[in-house]
Amino acid sequence: MRIISYNVNGIRAAIKKGFIDWLKTDPGDIICLQETKASEADVDMTEIRALGYEDHWFSASKKGYSGVAVLTKIKPDSIIQGNGHAESDDEGRVIQLQFGDILLINAYFPSGTSGDERQDFKMEWLAELMTYLKQINKKQKKIILCGDYNIAHNEIDIHDPKGNKKSTGFLPEERAWMDDFFAAGWVDSFREIHQEPHRYSWWSQRFPSVRLNNKGWRIDYINVTKELKSYISDAEIYPDIKHSDHCPVFLELNV
Repeated sequence: MRIISYNVNGIRAAIKKGFIDWLKTDPGDIICLQETKASEADVDMTEIRALGYEDHWFSASKKGYSGVAVLTKIKPDSIIQGNGHAESDDEGRVIQLQFGDILLINAYFPSGTSGDERQDFKMEWLAELMTYLKQINKKQKKIILCGDYNIAHNEIDIHDPKGNKKSTGFLPEERAWMDDFFAAGWVDSFREIHQEPHRYSWWSQRFPSVRLNNKGWRIDYINVTKELKSYISDAEIYPDIKHSDHCPVFLELNV
């Protein structure tokens, strides 16, 4: 099972930048997209479906905002839109697909960058998600949670930890949530394979030199419950794929 997680920062914009040509290289069996900024009706999916992908969407009620989708060559047994958190579901932040005994959750975490109100929402969202994950983990042991978490966990995951210690996405309370998340039995699949620094998945678009000089953040993850740890065979980040201010992250599971 080859999984990609990718915040495309607008799927229509990504398509104009060569996203479908990249799909033609067969980068994964399951492509989890965040921040689609579109509904299914807005996008001509003919070429993508011709490549063998089914597409499943959960879009925000507000047009051109947020939204998640999954392209998959493996047929899911079931699809759940949302997770029952009303405000989150209104923003199209979570879609879940069941593949046999594995539950895949594709999530677009709030960013908190637009002020205190959204930062408060982010922390509420994180708390709600933790509760939800603990509830479903009682019955569902093999879970994959991929997406744009909008949090760099440790200093190794950000180019300037000292300069960003008061920046949303690297706040102590956000990092503490990640600590609790991993303490609850989740596994950082990328760090299982790669311990080296300077591996990032997002770069600010404000200054073009930021990406050129790799001054980034690792905020995109494909994390798994401990029951899937032994199945991890490969994990990677693809900074040379440039349809977005993020890049794709990859996980291969031998299941």
